[in-house]
Amino acid sequence: MLNHFPQVIGVASGKGGVGKTTVSVNLAVALAERGHEVMLLDADLGLANVQIALGVQSPYNLSHVLRGEKTLNEVIVKTRSGVRLVPGASGVRQMAALDATRIAAIINAFGEIQDRVDYLVVDVAAGLSPPVLSFLAACQRRIVVLCDQPAAIADAYGLIKVMMTEDHLDEIYMVANLVANLPEGEHLFRRMNEVCSRFLKQPIQYLTGIRTHDAFLEAARKYQSILEYSPTSTGAGDFRRLAELIIDLPKIEQPTGRVQFFMERMLQATLHK
Repeated sequence: MLNHFPQVIGVASGKGGVGKTTVSVNLAVALAERGHEVMLLDADLGLANVQIALGVQSPYNLSHVLRGEKTLNEVIVKTRSGVRLVPGASGVRQMAALDATRIAAIINAFGEIQDRVDYLVVDVAAGLSPPVLSFLAACQRRIVVLCDQPAAIADAYGLIKVMMTEDHLDEIYMVANLVANLPEGEHLFRRMNEVCSRFLKQPIQYLTGIRTHDAFLEAARKYQSILEYSPTSTGAGDFRRLAELIIDLPKIEQPTGRVQFFMERMLQATLHK
């Protein structure tokens, strides 16, 4: 009998440079640190860089899966932290402009996953491209990473607006990144949530802030997560808190409607083991 349900979390941002991949990587590591089986999908399909952030190398990636040269299981890499990484392709133009059929093929490939997965973290590209929205629609929950910059705020609102009004997605959460202190993150959320509630007639939900710290830059230079490089830093503590907040969310125990395709595929694989 199925005794667990994979939880699928998409991590997105309206624009680049706000730390989306840092959030994806460190959230995955923090969840694994808590004893969960975690898989991280690098779905930034043209400029994938999660391998670099985790200090691993793989000769194969999703482009090999789409060409039929490798199975999904064959490209997965186990990292030092225990997170299983599905590498994206970097510098492959065709991967940056996949159509809906090719995106569906990637999602369908998750039906071959045989091992237990408690959390699948999907690091999507920044912006509003069709692949980004397709991946986010296939997740159960969506985290929008935001920092206190006018362009980042405007682009994050644009992403949230499209998700809510065009794709009719819910379970949208915000993480305030690169803040000086936690109250600053809460203030940033209140500003964004007020705009969403006023103009979109729907609120978003807040998780936490991630405080800026010199250790993040040093960790990146060492190809490590902040939890590996500086486990007692404020940044590591913030990501542990984020992981706990994710763990405490009510479990979504069945796929619904046209979304949660990842979960549906992984559930089918588990049921047929």
